[in-house]
Amino acid sequence: MRSTAGSTEPTGTAARPDPAVRRFTAAERWVHRATGCLMLVCLVTAACLYLGPLAQLVGRRHVMVFVHEWSGILLPLPVLPGLFSAAFRADLRRLNRFAAYDRQWLRAVRARRRSPGARPAGKFNAGQKIYAGWIAGAVLVMMFTGLLMWFMGLLPFISRTSAIFVHDLLAWAITFVVLGHMRKAFEDPEARLGMRTGYVSRSWAEREHSRWLPDDHEGGRDRENA
Repeated sequence: MRSTAGSTEPTGTAARPDPAVRRFTAAERWVHRATGCLMLVCLVTAACLYLGPLAQLVGRRHVMVFVHEWSGILLPLPVLPGLFSAAFRADLRRLNRFAAYDRQWLRAVRARRRSPGARPAGKFNAGQKIYAGWIAGAVLVMMFTGLLMWFMGLLPFISRTSAIFVHDLLAWAITFVVLGHMRKAFEDPEARLGMRTGYVSRSWAEREHSRWLPDDHEGGRDRENA
């Protein structure tokens, strides 16, 4: 008798069901989606303003400028209603906390050890924590330099040329980092499922986020501090 795809039991035995584990609430997913959409609009309109051939193809430069400016200003906005969610606030605390197993995760990445046991992680692994912190800081710098370019007299001791240089350089960095984030997401269908539906399989949680796995299916207590 052959085993079926996804079976976790040896051939000839009954397959144990893989229950779902709640990973994200609706509030967490909507904050992520809204922030992602605004970031995408920022990057696309920036490309239409910065790249000559694309600018000529799209035209309507004043519209692109308007959309780019306001999508950038609104970028942190989805976080504000998210703060009313206890689950979202708990995620922010997790992202802001580095544990000993996160350093182990980074050492395993540097050594190119890919086994799940070599890369222990809580609800978010060390790479996701670094990405979240970096992108949050980058967005704030982009908003600051963008406002300096928009309101040239805001801080007279900082030249507009300097603001443009930092803004453009950081825009390229954000583009590559976001593309890397998207590539990692496309490589892990289960992670995308968790962000799309809020639920992941228990086997995936045990394999990829062994220090987080909730004690119940609704995502209550976790074992990150155990």
